[in-house]
Amino acid sequence: MEPFKEVFNLKSISKMAEHLKAQQSDFDREGFIAFATKDLSKLELKQRSGRITEALYKYLPEDFSRAANILLGILNPDENISISDQGTSDKGVSGWLVMPMCDYVAFYGKEHFHLSMELLKEMTKRSSSEFAIRHFLLSAPAVTLAEIMNWADDKNYHVRRLASEGSRPRLPWAMQLPDFIKNPAPLFPLLEKLRDDPEEYVRRSVANNLNDIAKDHPDLVADIAKKWMKGASKERQKLIRHACRTLIKSGHKKCLEALGYKDAQVELIDFRVLTPSVIYGEGVEFEVTMTSESDEDQALILDYVVHHRKANGGTSPKVFKWKTFKLAAGEKHETRKRHNIKPITTRRYYPGLHQVEIIANGKSLGRKDFELVMEEVSA
Repeated sequence: MEPFKEVFNLKSISKMAEHLKAQQSDFDREGFIAFATKDLSKLELKQRSGRITEALYKYLPEDFSRAANILLGILNPDENISISDQGTSDKGVSGWLVMPMCDYVAFYGKEHFHLSMELLKEMTKRSSSEFAIRHFLLSAPAVTLAEIMNWADDKNYHVRRLASEGSRPRLPWAMQLPDFIKNPAPLFPLLEKLRDDPEEYVRRSVANNLNDIAKDHPDLVADIAKKWMKGASKERQKLIRHACRTLIKSGHKKCLEALGYKDAQVELIDFRVLTPSVIYGEGVEFEVTMTSESDEDQALILDYVVHHRKANGGTSPKVFKWKTFKLAAGEKHETRKRHNIKPITTRRYYPGLHQVEIIANGKSLGRKDFELVMEEVSA
């Protein structure tokens, strides 16, 4: 399987150049390709995208308005391209090649606000302008927020999704929006407008925006969850649960109550780690038996925490979602889980004592040890 960075390769860049040449007869197609593909094999994904953006700046007209018309002209004419089908073809540019075009608008279009907004709106229909729009939210927050508020009513779901995704305070791999981190209130009318969008793709973005906000304003998001739960459809309830996932994992009491989860009245009568010694690359297995101590049925969110050993001998906890269920009054519940411990890019594992902890509605029920062995022991 070829590396993902190959979405920017000689073939795709050459196809882009063909479309640019069709829009501008004197466009230096060969020069553009040579510049954009120089030392391409040494560049990673974002570096390749940045090189294409530089090539656009170098070979498009200096007049941004003229350049904008050319970029609009090379976009795929289909406006409702699904994410799975996006890619540049004979019809026009879509998919990942739109990314450097969006950056071109972000870097060079700030003095042409309305034209830039038109460009990003059209580009997001063929990919996503969620990173580029943040440049304008930082440089001109009030007018940009007013613009994306209008996008929340657009007939194209990619545009509606951009309104929410582009304004996330802590969008991963993107510039943060410090003003919204400090005070997210200006975002609430936008998110409320989109909360019942017919497209789950849009609703999930709303949930992600709220989850960003919850990291800095947990009580505020708990209040929103309580308000939105009143008369909520199944779709909105799903949105709210996803929006509150960080708060649920942390056992935020006010949020749990908003979602209908009270203090867990359960007793952990048996908790066993079935694999006390785990070889790196395999998994820890554990079994839990609990019984209800309540006189009425109760809704439970059961999570578990793996306390990973650090280089200094301490531990670092990581919460993992497990299951939600209803426990009848006096009922006993048995369940088993396997958690794989395999190489991932976001964590380095160290040998030695680890722990697994059981959490019900944010309340710790107990923890047990297991040993992580980094190399298989020979017989």
